[in-house]
Amino acid sequence: QVRLVESGGGLAQAGGSLRLSCKGSLSILNYNAMAWYRRAPGKERELVAKITRGGSTNYADSVKGRFTISRDGAKNTVDLQMSFLKPEDTAVYYCKAESSYSYWGQGTQVTVSS
Repeated sequence: QVRLVESGGGLAQAGGSLRLSCKGSLSILNYNAMAWYRRAPGKERELVAKITRGGSTNYADSVKGRFTISRDGAKNTVDLQMSFLKPEDTAVYYCKAESSYSYWGQGTQVTVSS
């Protein structure tokens, strides 16, 4: 059974940084892409960043230049480095593995105070 476990969420001040990590139970390179999504209170879940098997990345406009997605195939991890955090980044962040099927982690809360 595929499992994705997120870690690294918590409380940060505006302008600060947090690093999220997602560890897969299977090789992350098995998937077409790995992604981070988030759901803010009262809003739909949205794509934050994605990295394809080939290494291409794309980001939501709202996080470009502030967030960086990376992966470590040996450790089966996908990280999201978040810098210059804003209160509007407050959300539950989810890791997703995309292939013929999609798999989601349980989510990790990020709260940014002003």
